[in-house]
Amino acid sequence: MKQYGKFAARLKQAAVARVAAGESVTSVARDVKVDRRRLYEWCDKYRAGGAAALRGQGRPRKATASVAVRRDIGEDELTAARRRIAALERKIGQQQVDLDFFRRALRLVQERRQASAAPGSAASTKSSRR
Repeated sequence: MKQYGKFAARLKQAAVARVAAGESVTSVARDVKVDRRRLYEWCDKYRAGGAAALRGQGRPRKATASVAVRRDIGEDELTAARRRIAALERKIGQQQVDLDFFRRALRLVQERRQASAAPGSAASTKSSRR
């Protein structure tokens, strides 16, 4: 059975530093005894979120984790506000898609009701139970 998250944050940081220094990914992965793909994932995480993205086992606290990542990246308040605005705009876009879907569905339901209530349409009959 595979064990997930068994690598310490220091080991990940050291491996990423070696790759950044110019060593080949294959040799570093062999030394650390990890798959090359996982080492590439660590490098991508480090580029995206800094050293805090390579945390060890366990679940980080919500407030401290986000603050720590922002400090490592060197993100100022304006950049943080822009990220927040972008996230909210994505959320609004998704909500607009949902609203459009439900409006179309409601219109179809109303059209079907009007068609069945039109003059000359078949009347509903009582169900026959024996």
